Amino acid sequence: MAEEHSELEERIIIKDQHTKEIDLVNRDPKHINEDVVKVDFEDVIAEPLGTYSFDGVWKTSYTTFTVSKYWCYRLLSAILGIPLAVIWGFLFALISFCHIWAVVPCIKSYLIEIQCVSRIYSLCIHTFCDPLFEALAKICSNIRVAVRKEI
Repeated sequence: MAEEHSELEERIIIKDQHTKEIDLVNRDPKHINEDVVKVDFEDVIAEPLGTYSFDGVWKTSYTTFTVSKYWCYRLLSAILGIPLAVIWGFLFALISFCHIWAVVPCIKSYLIEIQCVSRIYSLCIHTFCDPLFEALAKICSNIRVAVRKEI
C-alpha cells in the first residue's frame, strides 16, 4: 500500500510541466508588464481646464478609445499571438540549448585548463620571484628615513 502511494506521489511530481493549469484571471502573476502596458484614456488624452470639448464628444472619444484598444489588442493577439509564441518558444529553446550544450561546458573546460596553468604560474612565481623580493625586502629593511626641519 505504501509502495503504491509512493508511486502515485512520484507520478504527480513527475507530471509534465506543459500540461499544468494556467490562471486565466491573473495573467501576469510575476508583474512583468506592470509599468509598460497600463495605458488608459486618461494617460493619453486630457483636456486642460478651460479647453473642454462637448460632453458627448468626450464620452464618445473615451468609449471609442477604450473599445478600439481592447478589440485591436484581441485581434492582434488572435492573429499574431500563436506565431509569436512559436518564435519566442524557439528562441528561448535555442538559448537554453546553447547554454546547456555549449556555454557551460566551455566554461567548465576553461576552468579546468586554467587551474592547471594557474598551478604552473604559481610555481614559477614562488620559485623565481619570491626569493628576489625577499632579498630586496632584506636590503630595504635597513633603510632609515629621518626628517629634519632646517631653519
